[in-house]
Amino acid sequence: STPRGVIPTSRGQWRTARAFPTRGTENGNRDKTPKAERLPKDGLCPQNGAIFGIQNSFGILYVMLQGDLPPARRDPSLEFKTAWVGALAMGMIFFCSPIVSIFTDRIGCRATAASGATVAFIGLLSSSFTKSLEVRYFTYGILFGCGSSFAFQPSLVILGHYFKRRLGLANGIVAGGSCLFSISLPFFLKTVGKAIGLAHTFQVLSAFMFIQILLSLTFRPLLPPSSDSHQDGRDKLGSRSMKQQCGNQMQNYFSMRVFRKKTYRIWAFGIATAVLGYFVPYVHLIKYVEEAFKENQKDWILLVCLGAMSGLGRLVSGRIGDCIPGLKKIYLQVASFMLLGLMCMMIPQCQKFEDVIVVCLFLGLCDGFFITIMAPIAFELVGPMQASQAIGYLLGLMAIPMTAGPPVAGYLHDYFGTYHPSFYFAGIPPIIGGLVLSVVPLVHQRMLKKQQPDSGKDKMLVSETVMNGELLPGCPTTEAHI
Repeated sequence: STPRGVIPTSRGQWRTARAFPTRGTENGNRDKTPKAERLPKDGLCPQNGAIFGIQNSFGILYVMLQGDLPPARRDPSLEFKTAWVGALAMGMIFFCSPIVSIFTDRIGCRATAASGATVAFIGLLSSSFTKSLEVRYFTYGILFGCGSSFAFQPSLVILGHYFKRRLGLANGIVAGGSCLFSISLPFFLKTVGKAIGLAHTFQVLSAFMFIQILLSLTFRPLLPPSSDSHQDGRDKLGSRSMKQQCGNQMQNYFSMRVFRKKTYRIWAFGIATAVLGYFVPYVHLIKYVEEAFKENQKDWILLVCLGAMSGLGRLVSGRIGDCIPGLKKIYLQVASFMLLGLMCMMIPQCQKFEDVIVVCLFLGLCDGFFITIMAPIAFELVGPMQASQAIGYLLGLMAIPMTAGPPVAGYLHDYFGTYHPSFYFAGIPPIIGGLVLSVVPLVHQRMLKKQQPDSGKDKMLVSETVMNGELLPGCPTTEAHI
């Protein structure tokens, strides 16, 4: 009763597929409905939605953080200092991504996600007991950001344990749930913040993370790692010294083979360059409309527009990307970055608040296109067996510029006294990154032409059949067990 094909383990390994447990009998001979195709009763949508809903709504918290400071603590560099709180939190999600993959493999999805949600809960709760920005760098920026990374990534990994044919639909539902939170949280934070203040708002947000702890406990992995491959690994390590064993484990977890591919290096550099201005509107846009248009009643609408159009962009770009063959789909990402940079530069040119809303609609659409098309491009560049590792390293590289962008924009505001240079700055890196990415298909074609005279085999880096569970960011490359 073994179905055809292979199934992934929690760390991106592959082994021969065994029959899924079935209902109605102990040996699984009567009901042939795969258990992995049944919807799990867990909280994947709330898990992702609450994390990125809070992160994307930081523009509301940004204004509240400045208002919460005593007048004696306010100085000319306030914009720069406040921006570090949210920038650190977003950066830690990406920076910890490769490390989270290791923990997910070693201790499982449930323990990793529950531990991360606990750390994020502590970070938000402790942020309510201080008014110091420096302390909140640690409580909100480091603790909440790091905990969010550990809570978020296992919720993606666990999908591969429950879904096979409907994995695409499951990913769509999770992404849609995340956007729903991004749409609703700005209005919620604006209303609650005015009513109860920043400290109690942090406590309310910490309650969301406490619920995520309980939701994480519902994760029940169905696909354990292959015992044969682990036994072989133990047998090989048993004949080596402790130093050799540690070196071998480090090499397995932090293999740099993907960086040998020139096209991947160019692509990763282009993405890292582009995201330098990516998070700037999420942090500074609310404060900008308050300064430029004296609008502090409907400013939350801007973040709602960003979240709604991002969700639409994810749904549309996924369908469009499937229709574009090979690496040509990277031009979709190029267009999204170029338009994103142009829209950032258009913000200072807006004469009315309604004009900013239109700009935010396009910014959200670009965000959805950029996020969704990332994984398919990684598959085209490095193949399925190294795609998870390539995504993990890319997310780690994105952490530094994404963290640096909002503080630099805040510094420019403090220096010039206006947000205009900040948004002009935010628009330049995406345009440069888009130009760099446009070179990748050309370099790829040149490499193929050089390979063709040397071999009669087709060495194109084409996308192979995608099985469920391989989109695990940061997982090390392993051999396929078929």
